Amino acid sequence: MANFSASRLWLMRAAFLGLGVLIIFFHLLPLDTVPRRWAPPDLLIAFSFAWCLRRPDYAPLLIIAGVMLLADLLFQRPPGLMALLVVLGSEYLKSRAATLRGASFVAEWLAVCLTLLAITVLNRLVLSILAVEQAQLSLSLIQMLMTMLAYPPVVLVTQSLMGVSKLTPSDAEAMGGRA
Repeated sequence: MANFSASRLWLMRAAFLGLGVLIIFFHLLPLDTVPRRWAPPDLLIAFSFAWCLRRPDYAPLLIIAGVMLLADLLFQRPPGLMALLVVLGSEYLKSRAATLRGASFVAEWLAVCLTLLAITVLNRLVLSILAVEQAQLSLSLIQMLMTMLAYPPVVLVTQSLMGVSKLTPSDAEAMGGRA
């Protein structure tokens, strides 16, 4: 049986927050000053979704919102829009976590891909309605596809290196039925 103590819970929440800040830090490092023709995957979203589907209690709403709002501010995106969309997507996935627990990884991946597609479309739609300058459509689509392709390695790292694995039904029952 896994360790369900309160200290472990807060330690893993702090680890999620630290992971988010670390990803933001490395994204901001000026390693390459030449503009790229492709967009890298959004690892913040991929890790948020992986943690939400594996252990929803390790990635609470306020931490996800805070990390994504910090990313919006530091990446010079419209403040709060991507944070709101990711919070809505992660809460949707948390609500589906119990049903996806028994499903195959392909079903989980498909749910994440559809959520990423919805986030990308809604982000572009809101920015278009508000007449905010945005990146080319091809860059947004490349980033979405790269994030979809990066999700399986993110899950592998999350599960094998960080120890954030899916709850079994007996584990969820031991926690009092929450998952």
